[in-house]
Amino acid sequence: MRTITLEEHFAFPGFLDGPGRDLKARAQQFGDRAAKLLEQLCDLGDKRIAEMDVARIDVQVLSLTSPGTEQLEAADSVNMASDANNLLAEAVKKNPSRFAGFAALPTAAPDKAAEELERMVREHDFKGAVINGHNRGRYLDDRFFWPIFSRAESLNVPIYFHPTQPPKPVIEAAYSGFSPIVNEMLAGPGWGWHIETAVHVIRLVLGGVFDEYPNLQIVIGHLGEGLPFMLQRLDVMPNALTKLKRPISAYLRENVHYTFSGFNFTATFLNLLFEVGVDRIMFSADHPYASMSQARAFLDQLPVSTSDKEKIAHRNAERLLRL
Repeated sequence: MRTITLEEHFAFPGFLDGPGRDLKARAQQFGDRAAKLLEQLCDLGDKRIAEMDVARIDVQVLSLTSPGTEQLEAADSVNMASDANNLLAEAVKKNPSRFAGFAALPTAAPDKAAEELERMVREHDFKGAVINGHNRGRYLDDRFFWPIFSRAESLNVPIYFHPTQPPKPVIEAAYSGFSPIVNEMLAGPGWGWHIETAVHVIRLVLGGVFDEYPNLQIVIGHLGEGLPFMLQRLDVMPNALTKLKRPISAYLRENVHYTFSGFNFTATFLNLLFEVGVDRIMFSADHPYASMSQARAFLDQLPVSTSDKEKIAHRNAERLLRL
C-alpha cells in the first residue's frame, strides 16, 4: 500500500537564524534529542529517505516548519519564502519520486505571495502552499489577504493551514499564570495551537472566503484541530444570521481536508470519519516532531475497510494534489 504524508517539515540554517531562532535556542537548551530534531529538519536527502524507508513511507509532501514566514516584516518574508522554496525545489528535483513540496508564502505581501505560489506551482510542480496561521495577529478572513486565495483557486491547489502561537494578547489573557514551560505548552501543542487553528478556519468560513472562492480547498492537521467535535454545533449560527450561502458544517465537509499529523488516536479518528467521511481524510506523520513508524502503525490498525485505508494512505492525496 502506497503511503503519502502531508505534514512533514524542513528547515535550513538561514531560517533557524531568523524566524526559527526560538526553535534553535530550545534545541540548544534541551540537548541531544533536540539537536537530532534540528538535524532531521535540515536533512533533505539520504538520511531522511532512509528513515522513510524504515517507516514504510513512500512520499513526503514537505513544507517549511513553523513559524514559517508569517511573523516577519513583508520584505523579509518575501526573501525568506523565496530562499525556502528554492531550497525545497532542489530537494524535490533530486528525489521526485520521494518528495513533493508545499510553497512557503510571504503572506504579509499578498500580491507577491500569489506570484510566489504561481511560480512554484508552474515552474516546480509544487502541490500547494502552507500558511502558519495569523499574520502578526491579523487573520486571513481579512480581504487584504484574498489575492492568495484567488490564485490558489485558479491554480487548483490547496493551502495547508498549520498551527502557530496565538497572538500575544490572547496568550497573556488565556495561557499565562503558570510556570513558563506550562504556559508555553498550554499555548502551544497542549491546547492553544489547535484551538487557534480551528478559530482561524471558522473565521475563513464566516468571513465569506469560500463563498467568494467556492472551489478553494484547504487542509488542516491533527484530525481536524477539534472542529469535528463541534461541527454540528457550529450550525447553531444559521444562514439567516451569518449571511452565508451554506451552513457552516457544509464548508467544513466540502472545502476542508484533514490529516493525522501525530494524532494517532482511534476515537478521535472515528469522530472525524463519522462527521466528514473517508474522502476528506489523509495520512500524515508530522515528521520529525512525531514518529513516522508510529504513524504508519496507526494507519495499519485503523478499523476501516482496505479500500478506505487506501484512500487515506494515498488515493485522496493523489486526487487532491495530482500526485
